[in-house]
Amino acid sequence: MAKLTIDDLKRIKKEHEGELNSPEVKHLLICGGTGCHATGSIAVMRVLKEEITAQGLSERIKVVETGCNGFCAMGPILVVHPDGIFYQKLTVDDIPGMVKEHFIDGKPIEKLMYKDPATKKRIPLQNEIPFFAHQMPRALRNKGLIDPEQIVDYIARDGYQGAHKALNKMAPEEIVQQMIISGLRGRGGAGFPTGMKWDFASKSPGTVKYVLCNADEGDPGAFMDRSILEADPHAVLEGMLIAARAINASKGYIYARTEYPLAIKRLEIAIAQAKAYGLLGDDIFGTGMNFDIEIYQGAGAFVCGEETALIASIEGKRGTPCPRPPYPSVKGLWGSSTVINNVETLANIAPIILNGGAWFAKFGTDNSKGTKVFAVTGKVKNSGLIEVPMGTTLRDIVYEIGGGPAAGAKFKAVQTGGPSGGVIPEQLLDTGVDYDNLQKLGSIMGSGGLIVMDEHDCMVDIAKFYLKFCVDESCGKCAPCRIGGWQLLHILEGISEGRGTLEDLDRMRRISKAMQKASLCGLGQTAANPVLSTLKYFEDEYREHIVNHRCPAKKCTALLDFFIVKNKCKKCGLCARTCPEKAISGDREHGYAIDKTRCINCGLCFEACKFEAVERN
Repeated sequence: MAKLTIDDLKRIKKEHEGELNSPEVKHLLICGGTGCHATGSIAVMRVLKEEITAQGLSERIKVVETGCNGFCAMGPILVVHPDGIFYQKLTVDDIPGMVKEHFIDGKPIEKLMYKDPATKKRIPLQNEIPFFAHQMPRALRNKGLIDPEQIVDYIARDGYQGAHKALNKMAPEEIVQQMIISGLRGRGGAGFPTGMKWDFASKSPGTVKYVLCNADEGDPGAFMDRSILEADPHAVLEGMLIAARAINASKGYIYARTEYPLAIKRLEIAIAQAKAYGLLGDDIFGTGMNFDIEIYQGAGAFVCGEETALIASIEGKRGTPCPRPPYPSVKGLWGSSTVINNVETLANIAPIILNGGAWFAKFGTDNSKGTKVFAVTGKVKNSGLIEVPMGTTLRDIVYEIGGGPAAGAKFKAVQTGGPSGGVIPEQLLDTGVDYDNLQKLGSIMGSGGLIVMDEHDCMVDIAKFYLKFCVDESCGKCAPCRIGGWQLLHILEGISEGRGTLEDLDRMRRISKAMQKASLCGLGQTAANPVLSTLKYFEDEYREHIVNHRCPAKKCTALLDFFIVKNKCKKCGLCARTCPEKAISGDREHGYAIDKTRCINCGLCFEACKFEAVERN
């Protein structure tokens, strides 16, 4: 195939745009991310195609499976283009009526539209729904808009024009300079300036250099990287191509988790298409530059998200961190200079080069430029993937975009930064989100997990949950992480079971500080953040567990007392049938009671009772 030129890219863009925006044809954009797949979007799409064909509408209605739309709580999702009408929570039973009423009779179906929880009004257009209206998509610029398995869809939205500019019109040092001007910091957690990292690598000696994409996303509740790879894989490939030009690399690897089969499948398709179009391989754009990309599948070890452990894994070694310096930009994969960026960082590169670093730097705060992608989950009404300018307050994210706490419960805290982050209480919700502010509060930006907690969440239990994750995922190479993490977990288990002492609080602080100072890598250095932040903001809960043997959130089962309220009991016997220890006795005539000597406080009876007759204190 002849090498593509900028004219070719613009021609493909114009042709595809004309088809997409034709008034004669509607495109039904159905979310095809993992979340919507899990809620039935594949079956919905199949029935939709069948119904459109049966009604003879195939010429004027096209069904397009996109990547993640972002509004994961409302899947399966369908957006009518170019009208912008947003349908949510679709089932196969909704499809025949939708096709007839909307696409034959011209009457959009109100009951399938988003319902604002505050006003109770239906909102027909996607861009008017608060979840979308308050966002600024940059890394997510193509989410829900393109077929990720069709390269022409990406090209139609300025795809590979940034790479063409970088390869044909810019010297490597000019690319690095634009990245420095942009102020983009690594979105994988540490926040190291991307331009500075590229500058170090470009100046490192050697003829063999590498570009690595860190797609080893393992934080509980995080799905930013997965969603980008599923929705817009070419954005990552283009970012890697530009990075390769900047540091003179000829080989790239994407280190992706095996648990992300859909992301890996779409990456494989994207790489094959990029090669077919001459955008990867030899003599790209006729410039003489050669660059190829391979996918390396990780086995799921959380520690392999640390850059030196990731490099070791690709080299076929055990994935454990190594002391630094030397840093990978000087001595990385197989001893050669290596640039490692995560998925979100790379997805930002092409528009920065195309529009200039100053364009990107206009958004955000002084030391945290641009936008940030967050996976908003937990006790919140509107969970999903969002992108907002740096400096957006936590309150705006939780309430304006997230819709506030779910089920009418009282907000308690928000946890940022994954298992290595910290909890932030309600009185600090007006803090603008950026790297510096979160660090001052005892948390971190991390890769972008943001979990909302309400009054029913126990801070001791939360700290224990995240610490157990870090202990399980620790490689065990350094003593501060291996021993310190286990000691902290042991103390937290004692507190949650009523065996804690007030001396444990200072003991946990000392151990945590030691881990921060002495651990080898970021996992150990930040593993104690949930402990320190919950102690800082919710020490009263710890003291309640220790002094009064009481869990205010009624979460720690060892401190709970379950009993059956007789005037609420319907004598159905469901609690007795659910109890694994046969600790509930009685009959339909006299009712039921819990034998405290046999009860193990598992809480299954509480969960099973439909009449709130089982209570706990």
